[in-house]
Amino acid sequence: MTDSEPRSEREQTDESLRLERQHSDNALEQIAAIDATADDVINLARARADILVASARARTDQASSAQPSDALKNSRALEDRILEAERLTADQVLQRERAGHAALLSHERSVTDKDLSQERARSDSALGRRDDFMGIVSHDLLNMLNAVVGVSALIEKEVSQDNHVERVLTHARRIQRAGSRMRRLVGDLVDVASIEAGMLAVTRVESDAAEVVTEAVETFHAEGLASALSVKAEFVQPLPRAWFDPARILQVIGNLLSNAVKFTPSHGSVVVHVERVGDNLVFAVADNGEGIPLDKLSAVFERFVQLRSDQRRGGVGLGLYISKCIIEAHRGRIWAENRGGGGTTFFFALPIDGPT
Repeated sequence: MTDSEPRSEREQTDESLRLERQHSDNALEQIAAIDATADDVINLARARADILVASARARTDQASSAQPSDALKNSRALEDRILEAERLTADQVLQRERAGHAALLSHERSVTDKDLSQERARSDSALGRRDDFMGIVSHDLLNMLNAVVGVSALIEKEVSQDNHVERVLTHARRIQRAGSRMRRLVGDLVDVASIEAGMLAVTRVESDAAEVVTEAVETFHAEGLASALSVKAEFVQPLPRAWFDPARILQVIGNLLSNAVKFTPSHGSVVVHVERVGDNLVFAVADNGEGIPLDKLSAVFERFVQLRSDQRRGGVGLGLYISKCIIEAHRGRIWAENRGGGGTTFFFALPIDGPT
């Protein structure tokens, strides 16, 4: 790599860390040099102190005509032992402090390396999921565009033939379905970008939960019939009016119903249940499909998580993440539970009261 080539963020981080550690090592070397100088000063001071003590004792002995008594010798020997012990203790304390500083630096570096390694692992995992997601989105959009182009070519051929009206209508409906899927996918991408920017639009107004749920169920009724599924709504009356964004809650229920219909076998049932629980409206979308693995009951609300690893019937893994963000923007919560008799129930709770 030349100096003119841009470096990745990871390379910049490594370089910053290397420079910081180099500065730290240089500082440690300076501290070691200071410590060595301090040791020399201490040793010199001790040596001078010993000379002064010896000189003072010698002068005392010369001033006295008699030889030092045994008691005086014992006293001096005791003083020497006490002084030596105090010096040894001071040296040990100093060594422990220096060793502690070195151990603290080593521990801090170890913690930094561990945190950096974990953060890089999370970053690599996120980047891998993002790349997989972008590949899936590109593939899906390309398939939808190919379908639109291909069906448009069929329409061009059909209009030149007799009795083509029904066939052209069928092709037009296929284009509409492909366009709807593309619009939904692009809408999800826009929502994710808004969420990441902290600008997800939620307008809470006094609304009727039964109307929103009924609209969502009617939207999926035809799809349920095509798969021999029962899709219905249940309301525990009385249901109070509540403050929420009807379009956004319709989007959430639509995401939950879409997953439920996709993962429920033929002749199964999907039920949207709504009731008041305390100061909240609790919505539940229940199916009798295979259920969700326990290790994914919470993970399904993360970005790019697929309900199935062997097939992508659940889409690109954004619907539940967006739903979670919408519910949290309403000061509510969303969660999932596996049913005892099979299948999964997705719940979300919304506060009834409006903004204070």
